[in-house]
Amino acid sequence: MSELTVVVSRRFSVTAARVFEAWLDPDMLAKFMIPGPDMSVPKATADPRVGGEFEIIMQAGDQQIPHRGIYKEINRHSRLVFTWDSPFSTADSTVTLDFEEVAGGTELTLTHVKFPSEESRDNHRAGWGKILETMDHGLSEASAG
Repeated sequence: MSELTVVVSRRFSVTAARVFEAWLDPDMLAKFMIPGPDMSVPKATADPRVGGEFEIIMQAGDQQIPHRGIYKEINRHSRLVFTWDSPFSTADSTVTLDFEEVAGGTELTLTHVKFPSEESRDNHRAGWGKILETMDHGLSEASAG
């Protein structure tokens, strides 16, 4: 069951550079890494270099959920790969983000591999979808403002 995979795509109305850089900016991560209602991110840090680490603390009610990872590949504005370590992940869980410039914006494809169960995979699919939706709204509002 460790090879379960999630693939989520979303089209953004901003450049690939804007979408890509948001993934490396702790202030932006705190704004969009929100996978469910009534959640927040009280802490986000990033050392955006290959081998650098990030930490995102998601909060749901009184519960803090730590997420950490190491940047494995940073190919500016086209691909970002990092490990994903959380209470709900398995060893070697990895997220790959592919950014493609398209007419009027960017197509982002997120691929997350290795989950302990189908339920965990399905929960992550919903969470990543919500995160990309929140990110899209935030970047669109920033562009309009």
